[in-house]
Parts: sequence; C-alpha cells; structure tokens
Amino acid sequence: MLKPLAVYILAAIAEIAGCYSLWAVLKMGKSPLWLIPGALSLCAFAWLLTLIDTPAAGRAYAAYGAIYIAASIGWLWWVEKQRPDLWDLAGLMLCLAGSAVILFAPRPS
Repeated sequence: MLKPLAVYILAAIAEIAGCYSLWAVLKMGKSPLWLIPGALSLCAFAWLLTLIDTPAAGRAYAAYGAIYIAASIGWLWWVEKQRPDLWDLAGLMLCLAGSAVILFAPRPS
C-alpha cells in the first residue's frame, strides 16, 4: 500500500494533468482528443483519494487540498516556466499549515 503522502502527490499530478487537458483544449487550441487522457487522469485522481485510510472522505479531501496547491505551484514553475513569487509561497505555507492541523489534530476516539 502506498503511503498517504505518495498517494496525495500522485493524486495531485493526476488532477492537474486532467484539468490541464481541458485548459489546453479551450485556451490553447489543442485537439479535443486531449480530453481522453484528461478524463482518464481525473478518474485516476478520484481513485487514488479512495486509498487514503480515513473513515471521512471530507477530511481526506481537505488534507489533500494543500498538496494540490503545492503541486500547482510546482506545475506553475516547472511546466509553465513561471517562477512563483513571495505571495504564491506565502499562501502555500498557510495552506500546508492548515492541512497539518487537519491531519494531526488530536481527535476523540
């Protein structure tokens, strides 16, 4: 079984790739055939999140949010060649802190 961080990272890559396919078709004039791997990628994203060991889907999705934002900033930098600015990084740090609260808060049994 994959560790939760690896699952979240793979899910983020799958979600961003799937969403980017629609962006490429609508904003960049790419062939609608780009939507086929995009749809498969979004299905993989949804399946990957089911691998998180938690009884509450909402908590898994909320914790995933910060990983998605981190992956989006990485996509911005590595794929789109746009260097993140101070505000991008500050926002990311706030999101990671929020995700840590969700993941590691003591909960009653």
